[in-house]
Amino acid sequence: MDTLRYELVFSDATDSGSSAGDVVTVERTSATGPGGHPVYTDPTGIIRAEISDQGEVRVLATGGHQDPAQGVRARPLPDAEERP
Repeated sequence: MDTLRYELVFSDATDSGSSAGDVVTVERTSATGPGGHPVYTDPTGIIRAEISDQGEVRVLATGGHQDPAQGVRARPLPDAEERP
């Protein structure tokens, strides 16, 4: 079963070995990345990432002059959230 949502954890490059960093939730799109894996995006469309079935992350550039992030980790999220 494919994961529909992930949290992407962007490590702070100045923080060697710590767990500090930014976290962004992304959802699966119908697109496929250059490696043949699903593409996930945040609600704004600014963050796009190809995530393999092994959890490998390839951040995709969405605009000019972007430097794709390195060392990004993906944490799977539950597909269905309980709603009141």
